[in-house]
Amino acid sequence: QGDWSSDVCSSDLLGITAGLMVWAGAAWAQTSETNFTFSVNQLVPDANVNGLFMTTNLSITGGTISDVTVSLDITGGYNGDLYGFLSGPNGGFAVLLNRVGVSNNASSFGYGNHGFDIVLSDSAANDVHYYQSASYLLNGNGQLTGTWVPDGRNIGPQSAPSLFGSTAPSALLSSFNGTDPNGGWTLFLADLSVGSQSQLLSWSLDVTTVPEPSVWAFGIMGLGLLAGMGKISGRSKTK
Repeated sequence: QGDWSSDVCSSDLLGITAGLMVWAGAAWAQTSETNFTFSVNQLVPDANVNGLFMTTNLSITGGTISDVTVSLDITGGYNGDLYGFLSGPNGGFAVLLNRVGVSNNASSFGYGNHGFDIVLSDSAANDVHYYQSASYLLNGNGQLTGTWVPDGRNIGPQSAPSLFGSTAPSALLSSFNGTDPNGGWTLFLADLSVGSQSQLLSWSLDVTTVPEPSVWAFGIMGLGLLAGMGKISGRSKTK
């Protein structure tokens, strides 16, 4: 009979613990998505490494970042000239564009299409740096369209073409995951070669956040466990 009581205690505690963990996990896993769109309508300085800096302070409720996507609407210019990155307010750095098409196996000038109307997401199927090697579409303005993995090649945009071909993407949007989204986000764009000029019409930032487990949630779980242990202890004494 004593052994039976012990088994009941163990199974009940496991059930209570599992139930509370599921409840706390469900509360923690709820995500919130916030989209910001910025109208810019500015020319990217031609053949100028100083480029175009845009910093905006954002206030986002909901906890820490679990996913980030970026949209770019850039017209004109020469796509292979452009370098761009995004930096976050509390860590994270993603290279969005880095002289697309430049490599040791292609032209050292990169791709000559005129503009981007794209979404950049780490979960996309293909790398934007080699978009002409994949199935791609241009809209009526000659802009690249679709959803692409950011370039991610964390090397200087004036590096030798051979470095582009041998460098794997590493500075991706996942670098923002787990950080606080509140504060100043910076988008940078530069045109590294003289010629036709690009214009940034607008860009968008889509941020998904996950709430951090709160103190009260763990407190309730602890109280639930204590109550369950007291109930089981009382039951054992009556056996």
